[in-house]
Amino acid sequence: MARIRTDRPLRRRPRPARGDDRVSALPDDLLLLVLRRLDTRTALGTGLLSRRWGRLQRELPALDFRVSNMLPPRYHGLVFLHHDTNRNGPHCLFKKFAFMPNIMRYERRAMRALTSSVESFLDEDGARGASRSLSRLRLEFFITHNTGCMNRLIAKCIDHWGVRDLEAVARPIYFRQSVHTFPSYGLCQEPRASSLRSLKLGGCTLPPVHEFSELTMLVLQGIQKSTPTAAYEGVFTLCPQLQVLHLRSCGCPWDTDLLVDAPSSHIRELVLDKCRFRQVRMRGLPSLESLASMDTMLHFESASFPCLRQCKHTERIGTILRPLGRRSEYIGHQRELGSFLGCTSDITNLVIRFTGPRRWIMPASSSSSLLSKLRKLLVADVPSSWDVSWPRLLLEMAPSLEILHIHIAPCKEKPGDLISWQPTKLRRRTKRQIYLVRFVIGASTALRRVALFKNGHAQEKGHWDWEMVTEQHSWTDEEKDTMRKQIMDGVSFS
Repeated sequence: MARIRTDRPLRRRPRPARGDDRVSALPDDLLLLVLRRLDTRTALGTGLLSRRWGRLQRELPALDFRVSNMLPPRYHGLVFLHHDTNRNGPHCLFKKFAFMPNIMRYERRAMRALTSSVESFLDEDGARGASRSLSRLRLEFFITHNTGCMNRLIAKCIDHWGVRDLEAVARPIYFRQSVHTFPSYGLCQEPRASSLRSLKLGGCTLPPVHEFSELTMLVLQGIQKSTPTAAYEGVFTLCPQLQVLHLRSCGCPWDTDLLVDAPSSHIRELVLDKCRFRQVRMRGLPSLESLASMDTMLHFESASFPCLRQCKHTERIGTILRPLGRRSEYIGHQRELGSFLGCTSDITNLVIRFTGPRRWIMPASSSSSLLSKLRKLLVADVPSSWDVSWPRLLLEMAPSLEILHIHIAPCKEKPGDLISWQPTKLRRRTKRQIYLVRFVIGASTALRRVALFKNGHAQEKGHWDWEMVTEQHSWTDEEKDTMRKQIMDGVSFS
């Protein structure tokens, strides 16, 4: 065994001299990578260290000022308890009001901290007088009486720093109904000279956006209910350069329709999510390629959508009232399938999610509306209380279908009305599912693979794509043989 020599002194790493700054010895590119991984408040605070750090933080391409980052974990715990008291019934309401003062105090404290940070940032930047180039701004704040600095920050980013991607979301103080109001001039002083390409606004009044000539993507969320429909219609007609438009939880005065008729529009993607219009009347968007309507009453009035290829329709209709001492009562109405698909005969990709305590979808009165180009179809979350063979209505309209996924969701309601197919041989529950699979095999001859999964479900990938997720539930040989015989019985391969 070799011995360790003790006559040679051990080499030790020299200790850094006092005051030696190894971080400052790093190149600017590496320090910028470090700054980009920090939150905005911390990154901007490094400007106090030296002139070099002050110059580096001005080179950051994006700024994020979010009031949610300043809320302590205890705040989220109180909000959870407040929601929990609502679920536990009226006997817990006295606890509900006990949480409100603390919740609102945390919100006001976080908003004061955010306001102080934004004001300090603006004042310091103005004192330095140095130019800044900014590509993205994310701003989230509570609606209080002191939000003027937020308007100043937005205007400066657009007018002076050339921001291209802007997100400004105003949140009301907990359990209060309020919206943020922009100055009379709107978002900035010179919108025509701006470089703004993407804009997301939430919880505010709708400012004029038609003067942003470079704007191609607009997302409006939680816009004030008193906003007239003419303001929304102006977005379609007065912003011809727009290519993507999302309306989420947007409202208007009650009993008012939104008319979409913009022959000169270049909108390619339109998303309507939980909008509170009486109905959206689709009349003309010649460049529209992708449409998603979720819990929004939509009606096609013409077939002026020659480029439309992808559609998604999510609708829930009906409710059951259970008054004390009385029988339950169903309230709802029925709609024809043609009201969703009658003017979209050229679509190739379709996602449908129709739900409710009872089946409300009805066959189209005219059989002339065929989906001859439809290749891919997802029918998601079909309530098991419905006649699960109802997607046959879609299959009869799509003779060239290549990919089909149908997901039947568990439901506690009793089975509802059945569709009177010819011949009238309807099965209940699993037998009805077998009947549907049998019909699919016989009618959709372009399908290459038909599979029946236990406890499978469709996981969405965006609005118009999905993948099937299956759990590890193996079929026994007896189950396979029985199911295969039931499915193949009576199927014609001619």
